Amino acid sequence: MSRIRRLNYFDIVKIQKMISYLNDEGIGLTKSLQAEVLAKVQGLLPLRFSFLPESFVLCNKKEILGLITVIPTYGNPYKVNISRLVFSENMYDVGKQLVEFVIAKFGAKGAVSYSVLINENDDELMQLFTDGCGFRQCSGEVLWRIDRTRISGQDMSFRTAQNSDAKQIATLYNGELQTIYKPSLIRKKGEFKEPFFEGFSKFYKNRYVLEDSATKRIVSYLSITTGDNRNFILDIFLNEGYNFNVEDIINFAVNKISEYKSNFSLFIKQRKYTKNSENLESYLRQKGFSPIQNQHVLIKDYYRPVKQESFVKVFSLGETVSFLTE
Repeated sequence: MSRIRRLNYFDIVKIQKMISYLNDEGIGLTKSLQAEVLAKVQGLLPLRFSFLPESFVLCNKKEILGLITVIPTYGNPYKVNISRLVFSENMYDVGKQLVEFVIAKFGAKGAVSYSVLINENDDELMQLFTDGCGFRQCSGEVLWRIDRTRISGQDMSFRTAQNSDAKQIATLYNGELQTIYKPSLIRKKGEFKEPFFEGFSKFYKNRYVLEDSATKRIVSYLSITTGDNRNFILDIFLNEGYNFNVEDIINFAVNKISEYKSNFSLFIKQRKYTKNSENLESYLRQKGFSPIQNQHVLIKDYYRPVKQESFVKVFSLGETVSFLTE
């Protein structure tokens, strides 16, 4: 008889066999799972105290058939992100059971929104989330590879973001969302504060803001994130009412990373659900940069969008940078 339970340390070897074909990426996954075993204590606490990833496995007797990992959103743990889903080939019912399990489990603790990022690849997994589990497509995100030799911008007066800036940053972010996506993608100010437990995260993020010199109002926010200190992702939010030079912003990011890292790869995230998305894409294409990862955002919550758009079918979960190296 099958049952779902929390991941424990003795499951790691069995999961290694399931993912042995992933080679280096599988090694990284194994290390992550070993750390996630520590989240067992967190599972006993109310959701508002959650900050670590939690993993669960579906077992049939002693055989592990699947694994799912969820991460609460810092600053708003009632928004749950599904970051990993693993199951044996063609056993989509196992995946469906795991997704339904975490929705029920975290819903009982107060969670009201669930999200997942899925790459273009497989129609069946897309159907698992949409038709099988009630998720809906909610725009998308594209990762572009930046050729640093083509960047020659001017200096900009960004400063390091502080927790006291969180309210303004949230206002900027929410104001730049396209209206139809606001109910599901709006963020609270707590989501833009530096996590107290950031040292437990496998990602390292630097945050910067740009202020209007006259009003001291924050008009741009950017973050630089890395999970391996080799691949860096630049994420930019711009006030639509200002005429920004994107190349200057990218140049600022390149200079900041170069202060402590000489050999690195840089990528920029395009969020298709923001007002500046088309302008950013136009710039990136004009510069000849390449899109290397196209993902769609799937959401399950209590809101309904004003209208829905049609998107390409997709497959694997989450945003990864381990395969992005040149």
